Parts: sequence; structure tokens; C-alpha cells
Amino acid sequence: MKTVRLPDGTPEGVVVPALGQGTWHMGERGSDRRAEAAALRLGLDLGMTLVDTAEMYADGGAEEVVAEAIAGRREEVFLVSKVYPHNAGGRKLEAACERSLKRLKVERIDLYLLHWRGSVPLADTVQAMRRMQQAGKIGLWGVSNLDVDDLEELGAALPDCAANQVLYNLSVRGPEFDLLPFCRRQGMALMAYTPVGQGDRPGSLLRQRAVQAVAARHGARPAQVAIAWTLRAPGVISIPKAADPAHVRDNAAAAALQLAPEDLAELDAAFPPPQRKRPLEML
Repeated sequence: MKTVRLPDGTPEGVVVPALGQGTWHMGERGSDRRAEAAALRLGLDLGMTLVDTAEMYADGGAEEVVAEAIAGRREEVFLVSKVYPHNAGGRKLEAACERSLKRLKVERIDLYLLHWRGSVPLADTVQAMRRMQQAGKIGLWGVSNLDVDDLEELGAALPDCAANQVLYNLSVRGPEFDLLPFCRRQGMALMAYTPVGQGDRPGSLLRQRAVQAVAARHGARPAQVAIAWTLRAPGVISIPKAADPAHVRDNAAAAALQLAPEDLAELDAAFPPPQRKRPLEML
């Protein structure tokens, strides 16, 4: 599987799979948790060993699902979680991180992200992240839903920011104009959440003729085309969510789907790349 290097202050960095697993909306119903954990374990079996979650998801319920999924397999997993903006400074961040660790039943989160920007100064968040690193509670830190001007505010701390997780897919290509190039220059990974858009609803990107035509040429599913499209870009980690075993297998197979130049040209015609700066979108 394709990999992405996260900066950790060493020449080698931390190498993670470019295709991981998201957990948004997991843990919301107790009756689904066993099946959700089983789906995540299947994903681990198929090589999607980066697992992304957050304290926000189901008020910590998704972290509990992840704990069940990775039990006995912690060493295989690169674990990502996110902190609420209102918990993102000082002792609040440290307390929030401790709660996540308890729900996840682990001693360390490999990558801890600020979920989106709030009223807490970024400098305070960075200081708290560094304290948690020094305490061994987190490995790397990063951000989510931050644009170029926000990242520039990190100043001297910018080289230590390992990743920026943003909404990025065929129908939301704004990050390509300046954010993705900026992250590449900094050696920072861009994590693409919701890479298949809003599912297979009417009007969704998976229903668009170009996506379906490319899928038909490859004998693939439209969602696999959408995921493979995000993986075409260097330095991008794609984190689709799947709670159904068939969808998990489809997602994993997308890592092997190679889009040809004519495929990319057809998708560009249907979903034109940005020609100007756009406000950063988020869900």
C-alpha cells in the first residue's frame, strides 16, 4: 500500500499508510458497536492500520468502538484522535487527552489533532500539545480544518505540525489551490476526510456520470474511484469510514486502483480544479 511520511524531527519521519479508516458516526448506537468494531478489525487485516477518531464523535463513543477494535492489536495501529476547540488549551487539553486515552484504553495517541479552530490561541494549543508529547501521552500533534493563514500563525512551531485534516474530495477541491501545496512545502501531510462525499445520495459525486464512467472502465465501484482519486496526490492520507464488511473491502481495494491520465482528465472536466482561492469548507 502507498505510504505517507509524517514529520517527527528525524530524517526518516513516521511512515503511515495513505489509506486509513475514519470513525465519524460510529458509536452512536450501542447495538451497532460490535459490528462497527468488527469492521475496523477487518480494515486492519486489509492493511488500513491508520484509524482516525475524535472525542466529538458520539461524545467519545467512537473512541470506545476503536478501543474494542484494536484490543490486542495496539502495535499494528497508528492511532489518531482529535480534541474539541474549547478543550484545546492548557490543562483542559491535557484533561481531554487523558479522557480520550482512557476511552481508547491506550497509553499514547500517535497523532493528536486540534479538531477545528476556536477561541483558544494557537500558541496555547501548541504549548499544551508539547507538554503532552513530553509526558509521552501523544506522539505527534497536528490540526484539522485550518487554512493557510491559520497555519502561518503557528510560526516557529509550523515544522512540528505533522498533519492537517480537511474536507477534500472530487467535489471539494479548494485545498488544491494553495493549502495542499503549502502543506507539501512544509512536509506536512494532508488528511482527506469524507473522500467519497455524502455517500450515494441523489446528486452526490458518486452519482455523477464521469465517476460512474471511470468506475465502469475499471470494473470498480464509484466510491473506489473517489478514494483512488484522493490517493493520487502525494502527501495525502484518505480516511473513508465504513461499518459494513463489503464496504471495508471495497475501500481497501481502492488502494490498488490506478487511474489513467484519461480518467483524471475526465474527472477534471466534470469537477474542475480551482482557479482561485476558495474559503476552506468543512463538515
